[in-house]
Amino acid sequence: MTTATTRENTTPAAGDGGPGTAPARRWGTAALAVAVVLGLILGYTGGLLTPRITRPGDASAEAGFARDMTTHHAQAVEMGLIAFDEGTDPEVRQIGGDIATGQQGEIGTMQTWLRSWGLDPTGSRPRMSWVPDGADMMQNGLMPGMATPEEMAKLRATQGREKDVLFLDMMIKHHIGGVHMIDEVLKATDEPDVVRSARTMKNTQQKDLTNLQNALTRLRG
Repeated sequence: MTTATTRENTTPAAGDGGPGTAPARRWGTAALAVAVVLGLILGYTGGLLTPRITRPGDASAEAGFARDMTTHHAQAVEMGLIAFDEGTDPEVRQIGGDIATGQQGEIGTMQTWLRSWGLDPTGSRPRMSWVPDGADMMQNGLMPGMATPEEMAKLRATQGREKDVLFLDMMIKHHIGGVHMIDEVLKATDEPDVVRSARTMKNTQQKDLTNLQNALTRLRG
């Protein structure tokens, strides 16, 4: 990924504290921002190029999943950008950047589905209402795995290794919740586009989980 290359070439290892550290971090963040925007554009393009055999309705599982997973992904993108921009461990920064760019692209794809189906991109239905027992999956008004506002505030406020560990812990929970949501839509739909993308999301998040858990074990020693 371009962001990883930029980081390795410009950002000193954690603790170097050299005079070029701040400009290098800003350059890396700018490159990641470009990659996130590009991922969104590619996601939109991918969504437009796929064939539309059916048009799911407003109350369908496909529409509910696209809306809810867009919100779920948006928090992961925010968390990933925080880790990339403010993390101190090189692996944590790379994981954060990869998640931010990858999930932003998937947001573009899901929002394109909704537009092509002639549906409101946000809708008015309750979260997880597309799942038979969706209300039971919600905790404190949040979808599975999502961080509370207090947890997000803590992630922004912490520094150093504490931030790295907190990000990994929060993202593990976030991804596990996301996989549960993906499993639910795979039970509910046979729409080819949604099935294909959902399976890809699940595979990606399961690989991420392995990397997140390994990094967390390493940092906790």
